[in-house]
Amino acid sequence: MQELPLSPNPMTTKTLQAIAEKMKQLDIAMLTTETSRGQFSSRPMSNNGDVAYDGNSYFFTYDGSRTVHDIEQNPHVGLTFSGPKRLYIAITGRATLIRHKPTLQKHWVPDVERWFKEGIDTPGIVLIRVEATRIKYWQDEDEGELHLPG
Repeated sequence: MQELPLSPNPMTTKTLQAIAEKMKQLDIAMLTTETSRGQFSSRPMSNNGDVAYDGNSYFFTYDGSRTVHDIEQNPHVGLTFSGPKRLYIAITGRATLIRHKPTLQKHWVPDVERWFKEGIDTPGIVLIRVEATRIKYWQDEDEGELHLPG
């Protein structure tokens, strides 16, 4: 039996800037972590309009949350976004927990007060930064993958 040659990879490559442009209107991501029992746990997270994407995504949460516990055990996470015109983006990255108030302030937007009544002074507030290492995207017939240092 003769082996058939593999077809060329149909995936294209976009720049981070091109992907960031598509992400401008995307707010909600599903953040996936691995639990201490080796299962995956996903939850919707809002980037609160902080969408000037540079390879990092930011989300506020509480220190005692399951999300924070999972990240402390294993910082490798996934983000998935879906948007208009059949746009889908999957990000693999490394999460960092930030408690530094000037950094919290930099990413604060007034809408977040809905969940954190005392602003960045809310007891137990934490900022999750997800630094992308790989971004996959699909939109209609266009799909591709971008690897980032990390």
